[in-house]
Amino acid sequence: MKIATREAFGEALKELVIKNNDVIVLDADLSPATKTCYAKEARPQQFYSTGIAEANMVGIGAGLAVQGLKPFVSSFAMFLAGRAFEQIRNSIAYPHLNVKLCATHAGLTVGEDGATHQCNEDIALMRVLPGMVVLQPCDANETKAMMQFMVEYDGPVYLRTSRYAVDNILDSNYKFLLGEIVPIVKGCKIAFLATGIMVNEARKAIEILAKNNIYPSLYNVSSLKPINTMQLNSIINSYDLIFTLEEHNIIGGLYSLVCEKLDKPKKIYPIAVQDTFGESGTPEELMSKYKIDADYLVKSVLETLVKSVLVTVEE
Repeated sequence: MKIATREAFGEALKELVIKNNDVIVLDADLSPATKTCYAKEARPQQFYSTGIAEANMVGIGAGLAVQGLKPFVSSFAMFLAGRAFEQIRNSIAYPHLNVKLCATHAGLTVGEDGATHQCNEDIALMRVLPGMVVLQPCDANETKAMMQFMVEYDGPVYLRTSRYAVDNILDSNYKFLLGEIVPIVKGCKIAFLATGIMVNEARKAIEILAKNNIYPSLYNVSSLKPINTMQLNSIINSYDLIFTLEEHNIIGGLYSLVCEKLDKPKKIYPIAVQDTFGESGTPEELMSKYKIDADYLVKSVLETLVKSVLVTVEE
């Protein structure tokens, strides 16, 4: 059964407030959409709606953290990472407070809400903040495992979840380890480094490529900051071709992260939003038009393999 990571976030948050009296949930008048409404229903005394005032909400979260509580602050990625960036920077990241920033509706797959709500810049914004942990789960099971990690971790965390429903890829007993890259499919010569819903797209592409006797490996990069640099370089050096897959601007996200961490130069092929804004449409239409779906990934792999053979012959 397909489930959106925002849905899994809401379910996990409900369990956290039931088990932890010090977990306080803040939402900016979007709880039915962000799914913080589940926590509100379970423990209304641990839930506060700040209204459409994201900057104030972040400031309230900072104040609660100073008092020793564990605030989980939630809104759409565009409003949380975008509208409240200054407050996140100065009130949470700078003093390194224990606030969990839980963004939903990230990326193009917000769909018909259009360009104003499709946040393809938030990973870049959060990664640049010193001390900020940046996470993006690939499915519901990883979302729940990340939430358990977050409640135990002391420090600011940005969690990026999606509206788009995807299949579960990881087991229900999966345990999240900060910084680690998770192998999903073992192949050869080609590797996909994917994050978020793009792990699901990579799985689809792998099934299609197998019909052409092409068997890429797939790795889930869910810890976008920090990341195990030694593990990353080991993976990259083990393959002839590397593709990065993300539902985010090509600038500042997974592609940038991988290039920053390379021990030595190597050709990396990015599948990402190409420094542009989105538009209104279904998630499937937008992923196709902006060339981040499984079909385009298959096309890119095949074209790149042909070019690689031609270069080898010419040499």
